[in-house]
Amino acid sequence: MKKKNFDHKDFPSRHIGPQSDELRSMLDTLGVASLDELIDQVVPASIRRTDPLRLPEAMSEYEYLQWIRSVAGKNRVLTSCLGQGYSGTITPSVIRRNIFENPGWYTQYTPYQAEISQGRLEALLNYQTMIIDLTGMEVANASLLDEGTAAGEAMAMFHALAARETNGIPKNKFLVSEKVLAQTIEVVKSRALPLNIEVVVADHERTKVDGSFFGALLQYPAQDGAVIGYSEFIGRFHELGGFVAVAADLLSLALLKPPGEFGADVVIGNSQRFGVPMGFGGPHAGFFATRHEHIRVMPGRIIGVSIDAHGRRAYRMTLQTREQHIRREKATSNICTAQALLAIMAGMYAVYHGPAGIKRIAAHVHGLTKALEAELQILGYRQTNNVYFDTLNIEVKSSVEVIRRAAEAGYNLRHVDGTHVGVSLDETTGRRDVQNILGIFAAAAGKKTNEIDFQKYSESSDDLPAAFSRTSECLTHPVFNTHHSETEMMRYIKRLENRDLSLMHAMIPLGSCTMKLNAASELFPVSWPEFGGLHPFVPADQTEGYRQIFRELEEALCEITGFAAASLQPNSGAQGEFTGLMVIRAYHQDHGSSDRNVALIPASAHGTNPASAVMAGMRVIVVRCDEMGNIDVADLENKAAQHKGSLAALMVTYPSTYGIFEERIRDICAIVHKYGGLVYMDGANLNAQVGLTSPALIGADVCHINLHKTFAIPHGGGGPGMGPICVTKELAPYLPGHRVSGLGDAKAIPAVSSAAWGSASILLISYAYIKMLGAEGLTEATRMAILNANYLKARLEQHYPALYQGKNGRVGHEFILTLKPFKAAGIEVEDVAKRLMDYSFHAPTVSFPVAGALMVEPTESEPKGELDRFVDAMLSIRKEIQEVVEGKADKNDNLLKNAPHTAIEAMADSWSHPYSRERALFPVADLRENKFWVPVGRINNTYGDRNIMCSCPPVEMYAEEQP
Repeated sequence: MKKKNFDHKDFPSRHIGPQSDELRSMLDTLGVASLDELIDQVVPASIRRTDPLRLPEAMSEYEYLQWIRSVAGKNRVLTSCLGQGYSGTITPSVIRRNIFENPGWYTQYTPYQAEISQGRLEALLNYQTMIIDLTGMEVANASLLDEGTAAGEAMAMFHALAARETNGIPKNKFLVSEKVLAQTIEVVKSRALPLNIEVVVADHERTKVDGSFFGALLQYPAQDGAVIGYSEFIGRFHELGGFVAVAADLLSLALLKPPGEFGADVVIGNSQRFGVPMGFGGPHAGFFATRHEHIRVMPGRIIGVSIDAHGRRAYRMTLQTREQHIRREKATSNICTAQALLAIMAGMYAVYHGPAGIKRIAAHVHGLTKALEAELQILGYRQTNNVYFDTLNIEVKSSVEVIRRAAEAGYNLRHVDGTHVGVSLDETTGRRDVQNILGIFAAAAGKKTNEIDFQKYSESSDDLPAAFSRTSECLTHPVFNTHHSETEMMRYIKRLENRDLSLMHAMIPLGSCTMKLNAASELFPVSWPEFGGLHPFVPADQTEGYRQIFRELEEALCEITGFAAASLQPNSGAQGEFTGLMVIRAYHQDHGSSDRNVALIPASAHGTNPASAVMAGMRVIVVRCDEMGNIDVADLENKAAQHKGSLAALMVTYPSTYGIFEERIRDICAIVHKYGGLVYMDGANLNAQVGLTSPALIGADVCHINLHKTFAIPHGGGGPGMGPICVTKELAPYLPGHRVSGLGDAKAIPAVSSAAWGSASILLISYAYIKMLGAEGLTEATRMAILNANYLKARLEQHYPALYQGKNGRVGHEFILTLKPFKAAGIEVEDVAKRLMDYSFHAPTVSFPVAGALMVEPTESEPKGELDRFVDAMLSIRKEIQEVVEGKADKNDNLLKNAPHTAIEAMADSWSHPYSRERALFPVADLRENKFWVPVGRINNTYGDRNIMCSCPPVEMYAEEQP
């Protein structure tokens, strides 16, 4: 393939780290004459593309920004009063500027290395505390993907709890009130299918419930806006041994009695209206709160409080043994990507406004809704909700007529049915909006209206019946009562940012998770109101810009994967896995093979695969790998033959999680097909395929794509992510539909996300990545990712043994170094990970997929100088290890065992270690000029799990801390 010489004007030269004058040195280190020669040694010839990607010519950054501005102009941003779980909101400028648009916050990795994630962990703890306070529950997690998936997780948790309490006797009915949001009902149905749960959608008051129901889901306020009393129903349901989840509007809980006070077992919802743009559906942080007794089965990540090695308070993810990459098929869910960045924004919204501010915003919304209702009554309209927060359900002669008039005036109202219109107000609603909306209804009735005297309508909750009115305090912690001026807020955000290591500081060489450049030009449009200000359920003629982007992105992803059709709906990689397996399940059922439920999963597979398979109703059979990391083909064939009548799929990661392009991948896929199964390719490592091979070429039938890995969406400290799937022509009819948005045909599986295109606004990032790299740039990025990985391996493998490699001694885009040879000296892989923090680096992936090893992935974005800096750090640490091996350093009191070293420790009057402070803090010279100071010492994980605290510590703990 002819290589283009990119110049400084091209985006590829900005995205790709190593420059042309450095290439020769790197190739010499590898002993190859050219990059083409290296790629030939890495990627099997049998699966290589013979033609270049067929994609439009690459745009420069300037050209792209002009282009995307024109596309944005095709969207029509009306004022949406549609409600249904999405509301207009005001992102405080200090949060938008310093978090949403700040790479110091959006380029962080998931906080598995807690010592260098303290700022983000504190921000997420604030979020959990906010959710606990507002919902009236005891514990909350650090966010889920959206409201619909949170409801699905609640149902799955209840199902597991019920089975435990009845010794496995099945209870298989789940009651969903007909008042629940329509999109949530669809996602619940999707989650219920593989678990054989019968979802009963009905009037919860009129349905006769019995012991066959294990759980129920209610909406508060209901989808039509009515605030309903649920205490009696919940009491009766509990008497039957069932569990109840309440989907709640978070802002309303500032005024309404929280569900935790009327008996809910779980409270779920969406925190979007706490300062997060609608973004045509996402990304937004779903919330999940429950009672403390359920904390060990609660899905998702939980941030907890522990102590470090010096007894100082420190934050960490607690109960990590529930994570799917550790427990695999026994995990409580398949959640990998959460919505950390958006949860942080929502939590900071509460920090900035405080309890009085949040209540004031809620009262403003409710007060204007009261004013609108009163004025509509004067016009002769009837409103059906006796108690409401922000939504009116108005009887009209013709809803079509009223909605048409509203659109002409710049407003989207909700079509309930032919004679009812819904109007939902929000934080952005002003008095002029209320006047305009009133005018729309007046015109529809052939009447005139005067200017509203708003002084008559107080902005308070005084009119709410006592049974529904909140009397308990919330957001009482000092963090919500301190940072209310912009100066204070700006400094608080910056202080937390400085306690986190991100791509702003150094490369994050994590295998499998691909922390590549998130270019500023890719991210700019996400903040534009033409994209951020759209409600996901607006009429199609208002979204032409978005639909053009979706169409072109789907076409590009299909070209890259070699498949025929795509769905952009799954809003995380794990969601993509679940969706792909559900499509396979639907295909088998449609072809009379409903008994096919076995998923063959190699030991080398990505960690979420087994958990996703179980969630999709499949039985996991593990396939062995050989000593070189390749799938044991004989074992695969034996197990495929053994289960030929029930084989549904093989889940394979390619290149494997061991970093190897398996030579026999086509044979592997052919075996699965021979026995009636389909091949699901996990797209975690697709960035090693783009432009060189494809899932279709290896013989797969479906793959998901981690857009937050291969296609440059930032990790955001553990989310957002997107996991669209691409499929063959035969599987295309089964791609997920979305009834609310009118997507999907008769064979489509139900929706897997609340919004039809998942987290639509961040699809812009991957769209930009493809547009600005173009076919040649995308291919070159793949080639350089492989070069960087092999360069690092070549420089490190004589000092740290590399576990797996291809037949030519090469690896793909990542590789694994084992630390087991040093275990006899007492050195563990964790010690190296923590010591790297002293060198201002984030560790590679620790003990996954191989215990006691580091999985390294440099990405194509890192320049040679940064690769060499990482090598220098690793070689310096290797010398420190050797001192322990040879007995020159104490086995327990050494540089690695005591890492990381904090500034507070180094500045103490006493220093008892046998090594110098200089060696601890400045082991290599460049750290004197560029040092990331780790804020806490090594965290005591055992203490954190034994003393679980998942909300902001009480103020007494701050006072008790030693300086």
